[in-house]
Amino acid sequence: MKLKIIFAAVIVLFAFSCGTPKIVATTPVAPVASTVSSSAAEVKVTELAPELVKGKSLYEKNCAGCHKLFQPKTFTKEEWKPILVKMQKFTNLEDAEMVFVSNYIDSQL
Repeated sequence: MKLKIIFAAVIVLFAFSCGTPKIVATTPVAPVASTVSSSAAEVKVTELAPELVKGKSLYEKNCAGCHKLFQPKTFTKEEWKPILVKMQKFTNLEDAEMVFVSNYIDSQL
């Protein structure tokens, strides 16, 4: 008896799964012209001041040794202050060198 019920259920499922596919009418999509103004497409590349280059170099060399480098915009200026104080303890950076790092990060915000 159970075998007949299972067999009937399989037949019913098979019959419904073999139904005709539904046809969905599609409308052709007209190509859209991309309009980007030349001023928005231009990327301004600015050179960093020598002090900021030094700060960037110190940041990359001393921070990447232990963890990934966070983009300066990841945190606010106020959030960076305690992070830099805490992380300085794990480096050999002097306070004067940390000023370069802090100034670099602040310049990128």
